[in-house]
Amino acid sequence: MKRTFPLHIQILVGLILGVVYGAAVSLLVESPVQIQQFTSDWIAPFGQIFVKSLKLIAVPLVLFSLVNGITSLNDISRLGKIGGKTIGMYLLTTVIAVSCGLIMVNIFKPWEAINGETAKEIIHTFSNAADTKISTAIDVNNDGPLQFLVDIVPENIIASSSNNGSMLQVIVFAVLFGVALLAIPKEKTSTVKHFFEGVNDVILKMVDIIMYLAPIGTFALISNVFVQNSTHFSELLAAIGRYSLTVIGALLLVITTSLIFVYVLGKKNPLKFLKSISPAQLLAFSTSSSAATLPITMDCVKNKVGINEEVSSFVLPLGATINMDGTSCYQAVAAVFIANVMQFDLTLVDQLSIVLTATLASIGSAAVPGAGMVMLAIVLGQLKVPMEGIALILGVDRILDMCRTVVNVTGDAMVATVVGSKVDTVASNNP
Repeated sequence: MKRTFPLHIQILVGLILGVVYGAAVSLLVESPVQIQQFTSDWIAPFGQIFVKSLKLIAVPLVLFSLVNGITSLNDISRLGKIGGKTIGMYLLTTVIAVSCGLIMVNIFKPWEAINGETAKEIIHTFSNAADTKISTAIDVNNDGPLQFLVDIVPENIIASSSNNGSMLQVIVFAVLFGVALLAIPKEKTSTVKHFFEGVNDVILKMVDIIMYLAPIGTFALISNVFVQNSTHFSELLAAIGRYSLTVIGALLLVITTSLIFVYVLGKKNPLKFLKSISPAQLLAFSTSSSAATLPITMDCVKNKVGINEEVSSFVLPLGATINMDGTSCYQAVAAVFIANVMQFDLTLVDQLSIVLTATLASIGSAAVPGAGMVMLAIVLGQLKVPMEGIALILGVDRILDMCRTVVNVTGDAMVATVVGSKVDTVASNNP
């Protein structure tokens, strides 16, 4: 099956049509309740089907591609080198992302554009939604400092594989399984390796088939986001538009930093890199899920950027779980914004503590539902800022979540490109 137009063009068309549909409802329909119901009943399900299809193959894709990638190394020490470079890059880029957020929010001071009365009204409007995030954050915050290490070790791989929220546990099992295969003589493991290679090829073909639904799924997802927020979206956007622009500006700064890494460390043309991963970025924007976007991210990095499979199959599944550059950047902006609106003066030490808290939160966020907003509540708790303040940003969070997911995916692809370049350089110097 051949596509008439490239995948990223089809996804972009679906995205634009979704925005046009949502904007038309917001601007032209005086009472959009019936349109909202129609969209919810007849359009949104196609988006849900698409996302569920991606999630359907997420766990087997990670499991089989990761084991296949590790066994292709033929050397456990090589896995250690790739793993060390990957973790180091992920920590570095997360710290940079949080710092970008702090720089932008202190320059633009978005809290100056919102008065106390407006803040109270917004908090009241979204208080119920905020309560859910707060209660989850309190439960997480009551855990010990090493609880995230406990959570990543599965006690039942079958149970972990049935839950996309336990992806990090699947990764731990896959790494352990792959290392064990490398430690056993090849003549005893050849059948197992061929099995994983074959299943991995089948899953990749499934990814290709599912991606034919991408334009329709993107249209359905974007349409529903705009239509369901049409009654209050414009006034909320006006009220905290400066905050939204600050977040977007910070996210663009993070992407710019990633492109610098691609050019300096990855030895790739930044514009060609962006073009290569554009299908993954557009899909990330429509699904708001790094995990759901993982199949197409792996395809783009391997086949378009040109990073070998042993690197991409290890770096990207890990990044989709623990590397949240966009989310970390947003947490910094949102925390300082909420604190200032609620008249909490944050010292330099307080703001620097956000770097540490947000970095650790991004690593441990995989086991937490609604990770981005919940982790923000934890950051606010560490700053002694009332967690109810997250209601201030819930009205526009859905759109900003789409934007920061693009940054998350871009960061993962960038790290894979840098690590892949370093591994190829070492290999060429040591034939």
